[in-house]
Amino acid sequence: MKISFCLITLNEESNLPRCLRSCADLADEIVILDSGSTDGTERIAKEFGARFEHQDWIGYVGQKNKVLSLATHEWVFSIDADEELSPELRAEVHRLKADERLSDDFSGYLMPRCVLYEGRWIRHGDWYPDRLVRLFRCRAAQFAGGKVHERLEIRGLLDSLKGDLWHHSFKDRADHWARCEKYARLWAETQHELGKTAGPLAPFTHAAFRWFRGYVLKRGFLDGPQGWRIAAFCAREVALKYRLLRAMHAARASGS
Repeated sequence: MKISFCLITLNEESNLPRCLRSCADLADEIVILDSGSTDGTERIAKEFGARFEHQDWIGYVGQKNKVLSLATHEWVFSIDADEELSPELRAEVHRLKADERLSDDFSGYLMPRCVLYEGRWIRHGDWYPDRLVRLFRCRAAQFAGGKVHERLEIRGLLDSLKGDLWHHSFKDRADHWARCEKYARLWAETQHELGKTAGPLAPFTHAAFRWFRGYVLKRGFLDGPQGWRIAAFCAREVALKYRLLRAMHAARASGS
């Protein structure tokens, strides 16, 4: 099995070395599609022998499909710059590469993603195990979705890996909430463009359910203070999503 490790970047100087160190020796090629970095992203990419290409930003789905089209091997590992392979996941990928028979029957592999948040690995709540297909046959898959939270659509059977994909997500609480606001707006814009709206109670009911699901049903409370903050931020983001959607609908209805 030969693998193209593919990622999209924009000013990832602080994250990229950690990401590439975790996968460079497993990669038969590294393909990076950049949308206009002004820091040291290109220099770091080339230090690791990556192929560095440019594409003006066309959205998450467009960028990720574009970088897949640049891969030259049948198998692709799609990774974000703020992620890295854990030692356990590295060992599993190494075994797949060494024995082609292990992958004959499958089009892709699911793996759990574990977030490092405020110095703690989060292993409960809505954030874990967050199983994603990241290693897959390139010709059998493509990304789809709206302006945010793209999803991989794949044809064929999937198998599961046990090792974690580590995610170094947020610098601090301010960074966390800033991204919540960004994603909430992008989600609302996507839904609005699809003609969707929401009732007056939607921000409250959806937010309450999101908090209860993550903190109680999925035992987010076991992650200590971080678990509480994650559940609270998730609920706030959901409430904001539906408030923004309602505001967009109201603005369209009034003609403003």
